[in-house]
Amino acid sequence: MEVKATIVLGKGRDEAVRRFHPWVFSGAIHHINGKPEDGDIVEVTDINGRYLGTGHACHGSIAVKLFHFGPDKPAADFLVSKLRNCHLLRKDIGFAGNKKSNAYRLVFSEGDGLPGLVVDYYNGIAVIQAHSMGMYLMRNEIADALNQIYGNSLKAVYDKSSEALGKSGSQSEGDGFLSGHAQNIEILENGHRFLIDFVDGQKTGFFLDQRDNRALLGRYSKGKNVLNTFCYTGGFSVYALGAGASRVTSLDSSRKAMDALQQNLVLNGFSGHQHESIVADAKVYLSNMPADFDVVVLDPPAFAKRQADRQKGMQGYRFINTAALKNIKPGGVLFTFSCSQAISREMFSSVLMSSAIDAGRSVRVLHQLGHSADHPVSVFHPEGEYLKGLVLRVE
Repeated sequence: MEVKATIVLGKGRDEAVRRFHPWVFSGAIHHINGKPEDGDIVEVTDINGRYLGTGHACHGSIAVKLFHFGPDKPAADFLVSKLRNCHLLRKDIGFAGNKKSNAYRLVFSEGDGLPGLVVDYYNGIAVIQAHSMGMYLMRNEIADALNQIYGNSLKAVYDKSSEALGKSGSQSEGDGFLSGHAQNIEILENGHRFLIDFVDGQKTGFFLDQRDNRALLGRYSKGKNVLNTFCYTGGFSVYALGAGASRVTSLDSSRKAMDALQQNLVLNGFSGHQHESIVADAKVYLSNMPADFDVVVLDPPAFAKRQADRQKGMQGYRFINTAALKNIKPGGVLFTFSCSQAISREMFSSVLMSSAIDAGRSVRVLHQLGHSADHPVSVFHPEGEYLKGLVLRVE
């Protein structure tokens, strides 16, 4: 590990790092010894030169993302050790080695002490997504470590970082296999079967964070008429049908996503008369939604990816939730989510209260939801909690 520079924090500006927060903001820096490029490995010290941690230099308001904290410096095998610990956690909580579910998130960025790195495991395929140049530059070492941990059970490691890197992605070599090779893979999730397109699908190919919430939907679906909006490849739809829903309507604006959904329905043995696919804009559909749905799922993409988009995002959430609350059957249940990190749980709850007032409906909260346990949140980095969900009973 070659350290390219030392970041010296100002007097009294090291408190967050001493509390193990993994981000060093540019305003906390007193001076820099060296000229680090985006992604270079750097050490961080206090004003007196005492070592605090090691991380990747970043361009922007977050100047360093720390993957190791003092007092000792990282060992040569720190990456293997960290990834092995990630795998052990997933094994301990029943994700790794589960015969009914063979897909899970292995690395959840700051939550696993590896800021800027996501690794999803799909039945023998590991998909890497680097959100920082530092992790991207370590992608081959990450692949080697994964092969060391999984051995022959790992068929391939695929890098899918170019989109996640954003503007920095211009420096990447494009997506591709780092080891092995495989076509699209079939996974099991709680006994349900799904085809995963990790090359051309959204994110790494599937939204693993909703696993527990999909299972919860099943508890409310038996004998019910269910609407699944922003359905992507139909995770919630498959669970609803598997639980005995009388009918499921799936809606998405992407024809490609709906074609993938149809494959998943066939894979799980569901017949056409139980299900209807609609390719349409969800906001338009919800505005004129039939009033015969017992259960409605609202799982939109992030409406507010940045702080600057927060107000517009909250307006978007208010619009779709008001429309759903106006039209859902009395006694119906609404599963509603926000994956916008810029919108807090309190803000989202406030939006739902406003929507209930706008709709003129009496609403009670049955469940407060988040991402599944393979997406752990560090107590030192609460910003890692991004998925907020509420299950509402609508009178």
